[in-house]
Amino acid sequence: MRFTSTPRGARLARRLVSHRLHEWGHPYSTTANDTATLITAELTANAVRHGHVPGRDFHLRLTVNTDATTIRIEVTDTRTERAPVLTTPAPDSEAGRGLVLVAALATHWGTTSRRAAPGKTVWAQLVVSGRVQTGPVAAN
Repeated sequence: MRFTSTPRGARLARRLVSHRLHEWGHPYSTTANDTATLITAELTANAVRHGHVPGRDFHLRLTVNTDATTIRIEVTDTRTERAPVLTTPAPDSEAGRGLVLVAALATHWGTTSRRAAPGKTVWAQLVVSGRVQTGPVAAN
């Protein structure tokens, strides 16, 4: 799905992920739903704050693997020169912890360049207990 590169767009993307996971059998307030929603919040906030290009949106893709035990969250923006870097912020710093959270919560995470257009995709995978019950396999 496509969202405006604004705080409102990031909030809507986060809510969509939580709602979709609820529909797929991971109710609100479960560990899987809360963790995937937090990862989405951090990735979309970074897309809005660091990946924003005026007039361009960011894209969110939520998928489940074929055995329905791994959730994959992909957030794509159009900024190429700001690849995310995992750093340890100073203890008194008010920012810089988003990717630290993603790295701690996700089973795997990384970045890939867009092939057909400028930009990058930051993705995170989360292995969940139990199977995700899906209708359509992807929300994009």
